[in-house]
Amino acid sequence: MSVWRDVIGQERAVETLVRAVADPAAMTHAWLFTGPPGSGRSVAARAFAAALQCPQGGCGECRECRTALDATHADVDVIATEGLSIKVEQARDLVALSAHRPSVGRYRVIVVEDADRLTERAADALLKALEEPVPRTVWMLCAPSTEDVIITIRSRARHVRLRTPSVEAVADLLVRRDSVEPAMALYAARAAQSHVGLARRLARDEHARIRRHDVVSLATRISSVGDAVGAARDLMTIAQEESAAASGERDTRERERLLEILGADPTARTQPPHIRSQVNALEREQKARATRFTRDVVDRALLDLLSVYRDALVLRTGAATDLVNEDNRPVVQRVAQALSAEQALGAMDAVGTARERIGANVAPLLALESMALDLRLPQ
Repeated sequence: MSVWRDVIGQERAVETLVRAVADPAAMTHAWLFTGPPGSGRSVAARAFAAALQCPQGGCGECRECRTALDATHADVDVIATEGLSIKVEQARDLVALSAHRPSVGRYRVIVVEDADRLTERAADALLKALEEPVPRTVWMLCAPSTEDVIITIRSRARHVRLRTPSVEAVADLLVRRDSVEPAMALYAARAAQSHVGLARRLARDEHARIRRHDVVSLATRISSVGDAVGAARDLMTIAQEESAAASGERDTRERERLLEILGADPTARTQPPHIRSQVNALEREQKARATRFTRDVVDRALLDLLSVYRDALVLRTGAATDLVNEDNRPVVQRVAQALSAEQALGAMDAVGTARERIGANVAPLLALESMALDLRLPQ
């Protein structure tokens, strides 16, 4: 057993981190973990945090390892924003936290899972802590790429680059860790394109598999302008329904808990001003969280759609590589028959453009409609 057991396909990165744990000369106060979605950035950061706290350097069995991996260790703080950004107030709180000496462990470790979501002012606030490091405090920042973090921060952190693990490695993890049947694990790993979190969800959630099939099938149903508008609307509806299902009960529990803490009557038709202001602040946070979740679901759907055109291009060119959508081969074949290799590439560009526009805060439905118009199959 080891803290590194779930860090799959990252042998070089693990070697660097293990060396830092064992050799103080190889250790530094700030680390930047980058890699594509699903590569395990936060998993690697948590494993590193556990190894730093472990008397044996990462045994995976002791209390220090278990609590650090679970983010319940007194000296390991994991920050994962559920909103669209990490604001300056949160960054200042982290800077203040970083000044405290560790209470029970060897280090105070602060893991920022979404460093790419730092606002400009938040990044500036964090920069001061990185420029004037506190002894025995370690920052671990996670982002998709170095370009997603401002240059002044990334220049003060040691870079650890992760790569996309193999389908086989992800499938093996699902079998070993989550007791998924091997055939289902292989399907989920391939369909998720080696994204560990998505693969786990596909393997365990039938509704997720149904939604993915619906998205993949859209590629064969877009022929006219009306089809394009309808497909965009369907994608948006899928995302909104999933977001509502994920957040509805949680939002209600959070509101009830807040009213309980404030000593308010949850059945009252109106609340005093100071309570209304707290409830309004919570509702704003919940709305921001729902917006981000919806956009994440849309982006995931676009990646599924992108994989269809990728597979169609594979069939068109006769490339010796596996299909992502082997389970939906008839869909891929129909798209491959309808589109030339150049047109398949054009469709992939259209999906990529939609992802970029949504990432730049263009209204998702508008971006999806524009994309779908470019995805119409020739008649």
